[in-house]
Amino acid sequence: MFAGTVVSLFSGAGGLDIGFERAGFQLLLSTDNWSIACNTLKKNGMSGEVICDDIRKIDFKSFQQRTGKQVDVLIGGPPCPPFSKSRFYRTEKKRGLEDENAFTVGEYFRAVEELDPKVFLFENVHGFVYKPHADALEYIKERSEEMGYKISYRVVNSADYGVPQTRERFICVGVKKDLADFIYPEPTHYDVHKKNEIVPPLKNWVTCGDVLSDLDYPLPEDEKMEAGSKHKDLLKLVPPGDNYLFFTKERGHPNPEFIWRSRYWSFLLKLSPDRPSWTIQASHSNNMGPFHWKNRFLRISEIKRIQTFPDNYELTGTFKDQWRQVGNAVPARLAEVFANQIKQCLNNSPEPVAQLDMLLER
Repeated sequence: MFAGTVVSLFSGAGGLDIGFERAGFQLLLSTDNWSIACNTLKKNGMSGEVICDDIRKIDFKSFQQRTGKQVDVLIGGPPCPPFSKSRFYRTEKKRGLEDENAFTVGEYFRAVEELDPKVFLFENVHGFVYKPHADALEYIKERSEEMGYKISYRVVNSADYGVPQTRERFICVGVKKDLADFIYPEPTHYDVHKKNEIVPPLKNWVTCGDVLSDLDYPLPEDEKMEAGSKHKDLLKLVPPGDNYLFFTKERGHPNPEFIWRSRYWSFLLKLSPDRPSWTIQASHSNNMGPFHWKNRFLRISEIKRIQTFPDNYELTGTFKDQWRQVGNAVPARLAEVFANQIKQCLNNSPEPVAQLDMLLER
């Protein structure tokens, strides 16, 4: 069923795009400045048009005049390094709106102004709400108010919506003031380990074992390079679901190898088949996980599952290019949940969508 038209910015491999397409929206335009990601979008026929260029060079007014189509929804997540947790450690780099790449936030709202959609969805890392980035959040509030949008925002955990990954994302939705308020979708899943009893009608978090078990067969490339780099022998000793902290004095290890909290959390991080994955990072590393519980690197087919991309979705470029595309993406299922909720705004209905029923039918 046709739900409305969409323009996607900073589209990457198309995580948001896939979700909105699944929800019945028509993608008029997808944009990115990385040719490999653009090739992926084209290969999968994700949008009516793909523009591969610096967003500062894209004239959205002329696009709308040329196509003659009203844009119902604008979606996108400006590149996130200025607002990421890593900037707490990278003291040599500027943070928030002071970073040289923070212009992408302003360009996102230039697109809002030129396309005048009924609704916009702005996605970013959960660090966007940190106090040091207050000026960026205030900018969003002010620009939205100037252009006649009422906004809602919060950090959501992807695992709460059926994604096998505890990936937290900042999601801000702006709707025109004559439309119904946006109601955040209720979670459909929960962490059974943090509850004393099952909470109907919620389902347990989807685990890595749930989605990866049928892919767990040996492949020749598994032997090319052992995960863990020079610490590969230590990785084999890490229990599933643990990381380098296993080898610290504070955890009671008899022969500590590392100082407590001296490394990134993902160092020697190993998945557990009994819980969702931690966030899949954009860069592939020899010693930074998560790794498979069988002490090997994850495969592209596996991180696609973790990011809820379709199995038949084709990625272009080298192995590292493909990893970067998937690692940077919004989980497609999370995008679909929000796309279905945005339908309610477009229909001027304040009622939340029955997301659980929708997901269980899949």
